[in-house]
Amino acid sequence: LGVFLTCTYTAKEATKKTKKAKQYVPQIDCDVKAGKIINPEFIAKCPPGCQDVKYRVYGTDIYASFSSVCNAAIHSGIIDNTGGKILVQKVAGHSGYRGSFSNGVRSLSLPRWRESFLVSEGKPRKGVTYPSTLQYSSSKSTAVKSGNVNVPAGDAVRKEYQTTPVPTPATQMATTTPTPTTTTTDPSTTVPQPTTTPAATRTTAAAAKTRPGLHRVRDMAFRGTSTSASNRNILRHNTGVQRQEPVSTFQRAAGSPAHLAVETDSWKPGLSLFDTGFSSKEELNLKPLEPISQGNQNCKVDLSFLMDGSWSIGKRRFQLQKRFLGNVAQALGIGSAGPLMGIVQYGDDPSTEFNLKTYANSKDLRNAIEKIQQKGGLSNVGKALSFVNKNFFLDANGNRGGAPNVVVVMVDGWPTDRVEEASRLARESGINIFFVTVEAAAQSEKQNVIEPNFVDKAVCRTNGFYSVNVPSWFSLHKVVQPLVKRVCDTDRLACSKTCLNAADIGFVIDGSSSVGTGNFRTVLQFVVNISKEFEISDTDTRIGAVQYTYEQRLEFSFDKHSTKQDVLNAIKRISYWSGGTSTGAAISYASEQLFSKSKPNKRKIMILITDGRSYDDVSVPAMAAHQNGVIAYSIGVAWAAPDELEAIASDPVKEHSFFVDEFDNLYRYVNQLIQNICTEFNSQPRN
Repeated sequence: LGVFLTCTYTAKEATKKTKKAKQYVPQIDCDVKAGKIINPEFIAKCPPGCQDVKYRVYGTDIYASFSSVCNAAIHSGIIDNTGGKILVQKVAGHSGYRGSFSNGVRSLSLPRWRESFLVSEGKPRKGVTYPSTLQYSSSKSTAVKSGNVNVPAGDAVRKEYQTTPVPTPATQMATTTPTPTTTTTDPSTTVPQPTTTPAATRTTAAAAKTRPGLHRVRDMAFRGTSTSASNRNILRHNTGVQRQEPVSTFQRAAGSPAHLAVETDSWKPGLSLFDTGFSSKEELNLKPLEPISQGNQNCKVDLSFLMDGSWSIGKRRFQLQKRFLGNVAQALGIGSAGPLMGIVQYGDDPSTEFNLKTYANSKDLRNAIEKIQQKGGLSNVGKALSFVNKNFFLDANGNRGGAPNVVVVMVDGWPTDRVEEASRLARESGINIFFVTVEAAAQSEKQNVIEPNFVDKAVCRTNGFYSVNVPSWFSLHKVVQPLVKRVCDTDRLACSKTCLNAADIGFVIDGSSSVGTGNFRTVLQFVVNISKEFEISDTDTRIGAVQYTYEQRLEFSFDKHSTKQDVLNAIKRISYWSGGTSTGAAISYASEQLFSKSKPNKRKIMILITDGRSYDDVSVPAMAAHQNGVIAYSIGVAWAAPDELEAIASDPVKEHSFFVDEFDNLYRYVNQLIQNICTEFNSQPRN
């Protein structure tokens, strides 16, 4: 009986230890690749410090198993550089992996790989048992030493982790902390793996366990801060109303709310190596990493943050704002070939903290942000926007010209001045305005807002893309990635498209006998004077020209010349044709040969110049052009028929049709024509 009871007790104790072992989460090193771990699904703990270019990552959201597991988890936003628990699931290989820049990590592209993996928050899935010991494979047949014991090569070498001292003759065990039983040299990398001592493991584990407690202490300290730090109750200008401070708890985000995938590396096809999966030598001849200082090249924007330094924000929220800006700088990937960022702080008056060329990497920028001191004063946002429009985006301050200009306005509550006019002028200068409003006016406070719906009056489009409303400063961290993704989406930055850089302009020029050689040269000079006012390139405004008599001739198409000087020279080289006047046929020809090949994001503008009545009907071809989105301007000289000019012109006719009595007076309408083009462009609905 005694023997039976002893055996029963021993079995129960073993069962308890086994259950405890199942709860243990093994730790992996930063350089461990998913393909090196045999387990198809596992939970592991990443150490701090894995956000490093030497731990390469391939793919976005779905990663090639050749990637560092922990750095992929940072790239996806599951953890940050402090480490943490992650869930890894192996999936089938893909035919292509897209690189991107996300959460401070640049991943590379890969054409194909035999195996992939997904990373998610380190919580067990229901009904799944996760291993407390990870099985590692060896990709090369070599003798591996473990202490003084020679391990035969060719067999799978395993690193086993245990939490309790279970006597096993064939395996070395740690008595207090999980320690690998064997030390393997990874043949796939030229850099030796760092060895982890038991003491270091204990320190890391202790830090990981105490971190949540530290957060709780910090949270309590925040809530218990003296009332001098809480300035939310200060009276707003001309309102007579205090805004009460909500009870909030500050805590660091556990993970990114959304994945950012804005930079794609160009993959150069290499060896047939990828067709067979793993090779005996995994150090592939891949595209070298760009220097970090180059930045995220798929997010080339010139960015100004208008930082709220007013008294209403208070000291605590000002610190949260600085932390937010630092996180944005990190997520953007600041660099000379990518985004550049400066900051203007506003209160009563705006002032530049630093401009676009002051800092060329995220680290220095974050350090500078941390040192910014609060100005105080009112929330004069309109004044700040005027300041930025006139002073910030200058060549002397680092403005690059080819990069979109973006302003992000941080507002605590609501502005204390009007923003509509200042915003309109900024938009017409090509500046894209985003608003991040925090703790907006409650229903009872809206009567105190000077300019209702100030955000919609300020932004480039009122469809929600340019505005972010955050209910509390304590949840501001959640919008870092969504905001960065929008700012980097240059195709949707509508204000970068101005009346001078967003059109395909086709000139339809009357070359009939009644014009004459001298007057024809005057017409060409008129065309030159109009064209030189536009920003001309492959991606900006493009110019094309058609000359007509009875017949039509394409002088040059939209894609023929990509610089302003080339366009102007091409116009001057047009030779006078002479003949009859078939304006209707010329409009149809221009629609087919020019505007049918216009880019979808360009405004199609036709400028027709004629000196007489047409031999054919103009109304039907003009109506067809209008229906196809062509904005038509008609300029008549001398004997041109007013009824035909009106039929050709778009509505309203008086703004699209002009008449002069002689060719020498054409120059008078250059400025008027450009002004009308820009007025029409800027009056488009902002939705």
